[in-house]
Amino acid sequence: MTATDRATQLVRAAAQAAADKLAHDIIAYDVSDVLAITDAFLLASAPNDRQVRAIVDGIEEALRELDAKPVRREGERDGRWVLLDYVDIVVHVQHSEERVFYALERLWKDCPEIALPEDAVATRGRGAESGAGADDTAGGESS
Repeated sequence: MTATDRATQLVRAAAQAAADKLAHDIIAYDVSDVLAITDAFLLASAPNDRQVRAIVDGIEEALRELDAKPVRREGERDGRWVLLDYVDIVVHVQHSEERVFYALERLWKDCPEIALPEDAVATRGRGAESGAGADDTAGGESS
C-alpha cells in the first residue's frame, strides 16, 4: 500500500508552506505500510521557537485552502515541537535541537520518501549546523 493521492497532495502543500517560512531539513515519508493511523509524516525544522510557530501557521493556512483542518495539535504552547495531525498526514515541526535529539528520521528511514516541491528540497542541509538528517541526506557536505 502507498500513501493516498490526498495524503501526497497535503504533504507537498505543507512542505511548500514550510519552505516558504524558511523551514529547513524538510523531509516526508510514506508510512502507510507500517502504520495504520496515517499515510505520511512530514518533518521540518527551525532554529528558534518563533520560527517554529510561523512555520506551523503557514502550514495550517496552506492546508486550510485544501479544506484540511488538524484533528489534533500538540506542543504549540512551548513552540519547541509542534505536531499537527491531519489524519492522512502528521506534521512535525521541531526546533533544531529537538530534531537532533529525537532523530525521528531514524525511525522512518526504511520507509520511502515522498517527492517534495523543489523549493522544499532545496532547504535540506540549510540546518546542517544542527546535524539534522546529516547521516541520510547530507551528500553534498564532503570536502
